Amino acid sequence: MTATVHTLRAEKPSLKPLMALVAPGLNAVNRVILDRMQSEVALIPELAGHLIAGGGKRLRPMLTLGCAAALEYHGDRHHKLAAAVEFIHTATLLHDDVVDGSDLRRGRATANTIWGNEASVLVGDFLFSRAFELMVEDGSLKVLKVLSHASAVIAEGEVHQLTAQRVVETGEDSYLKIISAKTAALFSAACQIAAVVAERDEATEASLEAYGRNLGIAFQLVDDAIDYVSDAETMGKDIGDDFRDGKVTLPVILAYARGDEAARKFWQRAMTGRANGADELAEGIARLHDTGAIADTMARARLYGSRAIDALARLPQTAARSALIETVEFAIQRAY
Repeated sequence: MTATVHTLRAEKPSLKPLMALVAPGLNAVNRVILDRMQSEVALIPELAGHLIAGGGKRLRPMLTLGCAAALEYHGDRHHKLAAAVEFIHTATLLHDDVVDGSDLRRGRATANTIWGNEASVLVGDFLFSRAFELMVEDGSLKVLKVLSHASAVIAEGEVHQLTAQRVVETGEDSYLKIISAKTAALFSAACQIAAVVAERDEATEASLEAYGRNLGIAFQLVDDAIDYVSDAETMGKDIGDDFRDGKVTLPVILAYARGDEAARKFWQRAMTGRANGADELAEGIARLHDTGAIADTMARARLYGSRAIDALARLPQTAARSALIETVEFAIQRAY
């Protein structure tokens, strides 16, 4: 089936409508986060607070709140669940930075750089545990099923990505499976649980799940592209981090598939770490542009963004739905 391609607005989109919509609820979520990251072991709140307070937009919990608003839910169950979503996300970031050996996250030194890998992994485990406590306190088996399944899928995606690292022959379909798991799974769960707590039908649940899943894929594809075209001030990490880490993302997959023998040898050397310095990065960026790999990665992101917007069709036309639509547009057009 061919998806309808949504036409993006002319003016630069913003997260401000979503942020304004969910501001009171997000304050409640932040109170839960602050309360539940406390521990008698001082290192836990110190390390967790470094990342949680590190400038993240809280996009995933905001999606839970925004979707609940779009369904005109007026309870407060989603506050703890949005906090659980943020804890899951933060735990995966802590673990990812250890696996990747990252030095920078959102423009700041990573926790593993400051406190070491062992502490980062263990505090990540603590946050996962806190997330599950919050799920159990909600009392809904459906919520527990959705979020626990997402946690398992994220872990599978991370392992899948690890096995594909530096394997330049990774196919596009395989890569889409990786990002559907490691990134999109939590987006989709964050949105779906809003329909669960609002006690809506399965069709509405499916719509919000599809919205979050397609938004998550689009979000990751844009990240893949801007790693080669943006800068540390915009992204919070250095340009070419994926290149140096040997992460075979969609731009590289496309450029490799379209390249001649010399190009393929270049990507094999670069992705295996044999030649990935500043000169090689510059050459790689040129090859990505010459083959249209960056432009086509962005085109795919726009397609998934359109699918996310289309998934909201069954929701009433409210300010909340408009904010969710603009969030998709922001995700695609950020850093440009």
